[in-house]
Amino acid sequence: MYHSTSSPRASRSPCEELSGPRRGTSEIGSSASTRNPMADWQMREKRPLRGPRPEPAGPTLKNYITPAGLQRLKDEHVFLLRRERPAVVEVVAWAASNGDRSENADYLYGKRRLGQIDSRIRFLTKRIDAAVVTDPAAARQGAAATRIFFGATVTYEDAAGLEHVVSIVGIDEVDLDRGYISWRSPLANALMKASPGDRVELRAPAKTEHLEIIEVEYAPIPMDPFREPLGAQSTPKVERS
Repeated sequence: MYHSTSSPRASRSPCEELSGPRRGTSEIGSSASTRNPMADWQMREKRPLRGPRPEPAGPTLKNYITPAGLQRLKDEHVFLLRRERPAVVEVVAWAASNGDRSENADYLYGKRRLGQIDSRIRFLTKRIDAAVVTDPAAARQGAAATRIFFGATVTYEDAAGLEHVVSIVGIDEVDLDRGYISWRSPLANALMKASPGDRVELRAPAKTEHLEIIEVEYAPIPMDPFREPLGAQSTPKVERS
């Protein structure tokens, strides 16, 4: 019988089968073996996140909005900038004077709240600057009075014969409970430029639905005004020692 002079091959675990041949001691200690490409990739990806990234260049998207909707944004902007932010700054300054900030709940919460307020102010400023005001109640001449555009209140019938009423409003004015849909929503895109009697297609990932336009009306669209949120710090009651 033929006998092999080579040493018998040790059995390998399933993990070793997937990871490749076992390395010697000298290889393990080398710089090449300790390099982890995945860790390097993660470090390259995470570093830029430590600082703010600039916004992509390009024109600012128009923010179509009703007069009442724009007024609500402005009222919130004024409230945050002139009342809520100064009040929170006052609380943070008081909390900072009380000692160790690392364990000061008032200070930590105030700083976090201040960051949220500043982020919201920046957002509102951009939305207001990009606003294109369109009054739903403005008079329209000729065919434009019966075609669907921004600000229209539309009655349509779905494939099951049920009637629905929606109003096409700005992104910041959406209220599904009242039938207010964004002008950029799939439903609004399907309805746009149609007139009473037209049939349109609403394309969704699951199916395509056929809708029939029953009525198009341009009338005031009621908007709830801005209300000061519960728990606002705009009237601070800070006990000072």
